[in-house]
Amino acid sequence: MLFQVLLSTRPRQWVKNLFVLAALVFSEHLFDWAQVRASLAGLGCFCLLSGAIYLFNDVFDVEGDRRHPRKSKRPVASGALPVPQAILAGSLLLAAALGAAYELGTSFFFVASAYAATNLAYSYRLKRVVLIDVLIVASGFLLRALGGALIIEVRISEWFILCIFTLALFLATVKRRQELVKLHGSAAEHRAILEEYNLAYLDQVISVLTSATIICYALYAMGVGEPGQGDSRPPMQWTIPFVLYGILRYLYIVHHYEGGDSPTMVIWEDRPLQITMVLWVGVSVALLYFY
Repeated sequence: MLFQVLLSTRPRQWVKNLFVLAALVFSEHLFDWAQVRASLAGLGCFCLLSGAIYLFNDVFDVEGDRRHPRKSKRPVASGALPVPQAILAGSLLLAAALGAAYELGTSFFFVASAYAATNLAYSYRLKRVVLIDVLIVASGFLLRALGGALIIEVRISEWFILCIFTLALFLATVKRRQELVKLHGSAAEHRAILEEYNLAYLDQVISVLTSATIICYALYAMGVGEPGQGDSRPPMQWTIPFVLYGILRYLYIVHHYEGGDSPTMVIWEDRPLQITMVLWVGVSVALLYFY
């Protein structure tokens, strides 16, 4: 039973919670042990939170998941984890996560509570409201990054925060597009909101978000609007090509291989994208800490 609960928390999806560490890295506190410890505690808290949300989501979606070729194998949908046990496990994880968040600080607790509330509302009802569904998914990444900044009490660039939001919105919109493509005429049976979207509209939105993400990151990298650091600011503009390639590579996977319905699977499986991410992190750390 414990193994089925663990599977339902979707550990492979916890990679999304790494956004909590963005503030730690980009505020140049990566080698401050006290800050690292606080950030890792925040990361663990969001892993518990997201695991709880996934359990409740599987309970709310159990009937639709049973008609889905891949989701029907999930423990709750397959019956391996009964619904009452899933609700109990989700409630315990949620209580533990919010309790830990409170111990980590009042501001972080409010962010964690906002994340839990919006995602529970999304799982229960708001996933059926056009555009609100993808905005809530994107807000989850924004709240992770904000929580990571609050827990170590640092400021990170507004452009970087906007970049995280537009990137998350881009990934969520691509996910909707690919679900629409792969499920064809039965898309609405698996996810009701897909009835409200069409490929032409989603492709337009994806084009806008692609441009917005690249522009926001470029403005962050070039330090536009940042308090004057003069010539001492690291030349982060050298990281822009990695971000540009990463986004274009992702779009290539979407249109050439019909991937993107699960962003996490793309990250785990595509080697060029993995190399690009490692290079981006490596060059960013080198510029921030050793320039």
